[in-house]
Amino acid sequence: MHPLILTVLAGLATGLGGLIATLCKPSGRLLAISAGFAGGVMTAASLADLVPEALRFYRGYLPPLAAGGAVSLMLGAGMLLAALLARLLPDESELADRMWGDAARRAALRAGLVTGMALLLHNFPEGVLTLFAGTADPSLGVRTALAIALHNIPEGLAVAVPFAYALRSRAAGALAALVSGLAEPAGAALALLFLERWFTPGFLNGTVVLVAGVMLWVALAQLIPAALKERHSLPGLLGVAAGVLLMVLGIAALP
Repeated sequence: MHPLILTVLAGLATGLGGLIATLCKPSGRLLAISAGFAGGVMTAASLADLVPEALRFYRGYLPPLAAGGAVSLMLGAGMLLAALLARLLPDESELADRMWGDAARRAALRAGLVTGMALLLHNFPEGVLTLFAGTADPSLGVRTALAIALHNIPEGLAVAVPFAYALRSRAAGALAALVSGLAEPAGAALALLFLERWFTPGFLNGTVVLVAGVMLWVALAQLIPAALKERHSLPGLLGVAAGVLLMVLGIAALP
């Protein structure tokens, strides 16, 4: 049970980020900062953490060019998957019928949905990783859970702010962040109960690269463009910079 508890605690850190978001009143400026911050976090996490780790793993089994090709194919597949999933979301006119809100609120809701989707996919293999690390070595499991928990706090902020702005409810934003974090213990429980034999190191690394592709597409196609809209472009740009710097710092401090 100890490794499973670690995954629950790491996942709840996303909800903590959502609670932090409730301290600020939702506004257009805060939304731009949040979108930029989320885009920076996802870009840095993908390119400075997930992809290099997968490359290092596959180079142990494949020639360098083949390892790079495999990772590139999976990264591209993740981007394509994200684009296809985004097409399944209702467009802004449909959202308007459901929300009776203005254009900014509709755009914020869509940004929150795609961010939450990406982080749900991202958190699932993180839960599996924490479970297996804790099973193999309790001290390694604690370090892994701590690293993931610290990464999850800004992710919770990134999910909570657009939902709070779109729905005019800070509680709804915090709840959305909590739900995205619960994918970690869900992934761990699923692996423990049904899928343990499938979660080989190669499968897990491939899943991580696929998720990195999803996160990159969400960051580059949705979040950063939303952050750099003319009215709040400077706060959005500062948010991007803060997200990148914070995530790189976290990667360096807690590998």
